[in-house]
Amino acid sequence: MSDVVLSRAQLAAAELPVYPGIGLADVTLVDDAELAGQALAALQAAAVIGFDSESKPTFRKGEVSTGPHLVQLATDEHAWLFPVALSANIPVLKTVLESPAILKVGFGLGNDRSVLHSRLGIALNHVIDLGEVLRGPGHRGTVGAKVAVAHYFGQKLHKSKKVGTSNWASPRLSERQLLYAANDAHVALQIYRAWLRDKAPGEAKD
Repeated sequence: MSDVVLSRAQLAAAELPVYPGIGLADVTLVDDAELAGQALAALQAAAVIGFDSESKPTFRKGEVSTGPHLVQLATDEHAWLFPVALSANIPVLKTVLESPAILKVGFGLGNDRSVLHSRLGIALNHVIDLGEVLRGPGHRGTVGAKVAVAHYFGQKLHKSKKVGTSNWASPRLSERQLLYAANDAHVALQIYRAWLRDKAPGEAKD
């Protein structure tokens, strides 16, 4: 396959249709123990899921992040958003994120492994960082979701900086936050599917 090396300038200049993303009807904010149980059952039935996390930004020099505050996990049909402040969510996240039977795929996961372990006691296991695997040999840096969506789908992924740097520790997340977070995880899974289809048949894995 060709490496995903579209530049930011090329992406900005491209006249592409907007990537539709997952809808709010297919997003669940897991804010009680019953929903946590439902989410666990759905996620354990999947062989591969999209994964991401969000943290309340830090603005002061020397300020230490207390994140992650939200963890997002998505199947092809649904996205589940887990506020880590809810104690019932931690065992579910630990079960899923540590499972060797469930492949977790996402972008820019370099920091997730350390913060999940240090702050939540979760040892992230069986993960693919798409930002690393999509760049190909000989290319510096990592590939982001925007570039990958343009490359594979010929569409533009809208990511609001204002929403991305909003308060993810808030007990009441807005609809824009819910969609932003859900699509970060869901689009990663769709890119992973496209990447597999683009690979030589002998290289593909489940």
